[in-house]
Amino acid sequence: MAELFIKQAKQYAETRPDYPKELFEFIACKTPDHDLAWDVGTGNGQAAQSLAMIYKKVIATDTSPKQLEFAKKLPNIEYKQTPPTMSTTELEQKVTPKSTLDLITVAAALHWFDLPNFYDQVKWALKKPNGVVAAWCYTLPRVNHSVDAVLDQFYTVDTKPYCNPLIRLVEQEYREIEFPFEALDGAQNTGPFEFVSERVMDLEEFLTFLRSGSAYETAKGKGVELLGNDVVEKFKSAW
Repeated sequence: MAELFIKQAKQYAETRPDYPKELFEFIACKTPDHDLAWDVGTGNGQAAQSLAMIYKKVIATDTSPKQLEFAKKLPNIEYKQTPPTMSTTELEQKVTPKSTLDLITVAAALHWFDLPNFYDQVKWALKKPNGVVAAWCYTLPRVNHSVDAVLDQFYTVDTKPYCNPLIRLVEQEYREIEFPFEALDGAQNTGPFEFVSERVMDLEEFLTFLRSGSAYETAKGKGVELLGNDVVEKFKSAW
């Protein structure tokens, strides 16, 4: 589904929320070694950059070359474009040999994946017994009561006809996604675990964030402007 984010890749890179350092600290404490991590569906490399502060090397892959153009380059991150699905041979050639990864992460992208294929890759590539796979998403931002009311209307009514059905998995916080892996040490289950991320935005940045979504781009492709003057005025009044 990378094509959904090609046209607004720059907006996506500029306005998508950063993930809290507590999330990466939590994950990292579960992997005994911090040698090699693979960030799948890296987009513009937001998660990869945080992982690079902890792991010696990060391989960050995405199907979209346009997204990768906007990824911040760091000496221990290797960005690669990969196909949506890979055979074991392709995985070994493009990413890593068998049983070599300390960590595999998927930041806000798991709902787009061919899950059976991806889970086979995870089981093949992770170190045994101590490799960890972690996937997460984020929900609608909360600003204040007035803005939240306008945003909820925008999201649940205006964008709904243009949302890919897979977005429902995000709305459910990935609770409906089968995750066939053992719980982390000390955890009762595989999650979800909740972390909070905060970002300061002005109104224009917030609107740019909304324009970076897949539903907005789908609507635009059909000649529909979801953030017309009337909707923008509602946000201005609430802001």
